[in-house]
Amino acid sequence: MLRCKWADSDSLLADYHDKEWGVPLFDDVKHFESLSLEVMQCGLSWMTVLKKREVLNSAFLGFDPEKVASFKDEDVERIMSTDGMIRSRRKILAVIRNARAFLSIKAEYGSFSSYIWGFSDGKIMEYPGHADGSVTVAKNELSERVSNDLKSRGFCFLGPVTVYSYLQAVGIINDHYDYCFRYRQRGKSIDQDP
Repeated sequence: MLRCKWADSDSLLADYHDKEWGVPLFDDVKHFESLSLEVMQCGLSWMTVLKKREVLNSAFLGFDPEKVASFKDEDVERIMSTDGMIRSRRKILAVIRNARAFLSIKAEYGSFSSYIWGFSDGKIMEYPGHADGSVTVAKNELSERVSNDLKSRGFCFLGPVTVYSYLQAVGIINDHYDYCFRYRQRGKSIDQDP
């Protein structure tokens, strides 16, 4: 089975690629988790985040934005002292701040998913040259627009490069290579076998 080359170096990356990356996501809690993992990844490798995902999930109470939005100083200290945690106070505070902004968007749009998919009119975006690898980018006009809007709503640690990674992860941008088995299966639910 052929998959995107970046996912072949480790079974953890392969599993993430095969089951999650680029699969259209509509669940708000999963959207918040994905945004938060991207925040925690800033300056680190994605592999580091995947290895710590279980710890992060536990420390942030399943990335339930309602719970995270209510975190106080003692929660920050609890998270900072958690074994295996990415110990960045700024990132932890960003996740909490983002949870509050996330809930505001949810209240305005009915769901965060409706808001974020609205940027692409509910469509999966594919860009010329991406599928064959002749064009590689770290950000684009869409990620800049989304990043600017998120920042205007109180989000932080979500610049256009980080947002581009998020949009790839949640399936809004399809950046699977055309030889990858996931390229044509991008619309399948993560509950379905690839």
